[in-house]
Amino acid sequence: MTQLRLVRSNESASTVGVPGNTVAQRRGVRVLTLHDALWRVTRTNGEVLGYVESFEEPRGIRFRAKRMIPLNKRFIVRGEFWSFDDAVDCLRFG
Repeated sequence: MTQLRLVRSNESASTVGVPGNTVAQRRGVRVLTLHDALWRVTRTNGEVLGYVESFEEPRGIRFRAKRMIPLNKRFIVRGEFWSFDDAVDCLRFG
């Protein structure tokens, strides 16, 4: 597991764990690392649920969950989170 260093203004640095291996199985879904800031989230049967991307903002690193809409061939942003796990859960349950 890769550790990302989070730094928020007026706070000490903290770390958050995100999958650093190629494929990780997490609570009924698979998370495939595409590159350092992008992960594909699928069901265990291979159905693509969406993507999680990380991005920096002034207060630290955020994770954006994007739902894949196959019929329309587009994505809908489902939310932005401080936690990688919360972003994955958003796709898993949403």
